[in-house]
Amino acid sequence: MEITPFYEKQIECIYCSKKFPSYKVRSKFIKIDKTDTDFRPIYSDPNVIGLYYNVFVCEHCGFSFTEDFSKYFAPGVRQVIEEQITKKWVKHDFNGERTISKAIEAYKLALVCGTIKKEKFVSLAGLSLRLAWMYRSLENEDQENRFMKMARDYYIESFSVEDYAGTQMSSVRIMYLIAELSRRINDLENATRFFSKVIEKQSIGGEAKLIEMAKEQWQLVREEREKVRTN
Repeated sequence: MEITPFYEKQIECIYCSKKFPSYKVRSKFIKIDKTDTDFRPIYSDPNVIGLYYNVFVCEHCGFSFTEDFSKYFAPGVRQVIEEQITKKWVKHDFNGERTISKAIEAYKLALVCGTIKKEKFVSLAGLSLRLAWMYRSLENEDQENRFMKMARDYYIESFSVEDYAGTQMSSVRIMYLIAELSRRINDLENATRFFSKVIEKQSIGGEAKLIEMAKEQWQLVREEREKVRTN
């Protein structure tokens, strides 16, 4: 029997506690050729894009979440979700192979749910950034820029309150992303500021590759600023 890249997993909704099936991708099938400077993965097989399956959409109540969401709901939040999500939910499932438009829909639902639930800024930034990546692959520049700016702003919030502590994100990685997303949305001031902060950290071990990337991107920002000055 041929093993397919996908398998079905039973997920328990963190909001309504009911179970529903959701596709996941077997890790051995996820092959990435290269990544963009903001870490967008370019997959070798366009039919197996792991990114599309990170969001779970509960078919029963519509609550959408990722593994990064906490199971804690602050007082009053459940009622807001009930009013704004569950009552308006038309039952349909997101199981099976996802197209890019289905994946975008799932991520947008998770972003709405995460915002209502007051998830960490670092999680909301991650959702926004992945939406920007998907719009980039569709060559929809307006939407890509819209979500890059949203991601950048959430990363700035995350950096200032340090809510990335205890996640896989380091402060250097957050600063790098703030800088690179700022560069991409043409906010050269913040790009310069945060690339400089990253480069200042070069005495810290373990982040050498990021610091090299920051130096390269900082060079681009300098060239951009030069262009602006001479025009």
